[in-house]
Amino acid sequence: MKSTGQPTINDVARIAGVSKKTVSRVINHSPLLNEETRRKVEQVIGELGYIPNPQARGLALRRNFLIGLVHDNPNAQTVMNVQEGMLEALHGTEFEMVVRPLDRGSATMLDDLRHFLERQRLFGVLLMPPISENDTIARLCDEIGCRYVRMGSAVLDDTQHMVASNDREAVKGATAYLIEQGHRRIGLVAGPHGFLSARERREGFEQALAEAGIVLPRSMIADGNYTFDSGRIAGDRLLDVVPRPTAVFSSNDEMAAGVMHAALQRGLQIPRDLSIIGFDDTPVAAHVWPPLTTVRWPIVSMARSAALKLLAGGDGCEPIEEPSLFLSTLIKRASVAPPAP
Repeated sequence: MKSTGQPTINDVARIAGVSKKTVSRVINHSPLLNEETRRKVEQVIGELGYIPNPQARGLALRRNFLIGLVHDNPNAQTVMNVQEGMLEALHGTEFEMVVRPLDRGSATMLDDLRHFLERQRLFGVLLMPPISENDTIARLCDEIGCRYVRMGSAVLDDTQHMVASNDREAVKGATAYLIEQGHRRIGLVAGPHGFLSARERREGFEQALAEAGIVLPRSMIADGNYTFDSGRIAGDRLLDVVPRPTAVFSSNDEMAAGVMHAALQRGLQIPRDLSIIGFDDTPVAAHVWPPLTTVRWPIVSMARSAALKLLAGGDGCEPIEEPSLFLSTLIKRASVAPPAP
């Protein structure tokens, strides 16, 4: 007698001759299946009229179909770029993204994060810098049983729990490019204290100068916090130095735009009077005038890979071979020239 009940995932697995786990992977659009198996399961699903129930499956997994993004980053463009990469990975799946800002300076930060992870029952979470640089947070995710991937400017974890860029080497190369152009008085707009990215980029800058035999006076370093206004203030500080720098490396594009603003207010022309290099290659780099030479940080690709790692880590799947290390590259535009004679 034909059953009048709704078909179940067990029915699909039995008729297709596969495991429940394989059916689940088809439903979740897992990249770990060959097309023949996918088509066979999808055909059975169609013939039976099986309709997956995300809520029921979420209860069975004790997880919602949500991928979290946790950050404490003052640069809105960076957060938007990470969201773009994550959404590319989630497109065509049943997963959604939920974003949670976190104050890393708060005494209740760990409790706030624990409450968020436990309340949302996330399938996995991407941790942005500088939150990702905190090993205690990674241990908390492990304790709760929440999959995580950490994004950083250097190696932070094993390959399944990390995506990282080569900030130090990239900035060393960008600074060497200024030196090749003939610059010797080169200022630095450093990133905020407590950010690994700021430290890695500063060390790359200093290594390039040291290898060229250039001594860096403390007056040639101005701190910023990755915002336009902090870049403008840092630019004023550097341009007050006598003799002033002929070139400036800024630890991100927003601050580089602020330095350009400070220079133009003094009647300086870029790049004739001052060469500038930024970092990130955000839209602002191409929109300012002259267009900004900058280091392209592959943050969208990093975020996409991180999200795919999270998706592949579930339902007993074997870890997917997504890349963990990404190379930043120098994009030469019109903000660098040899120093004026």
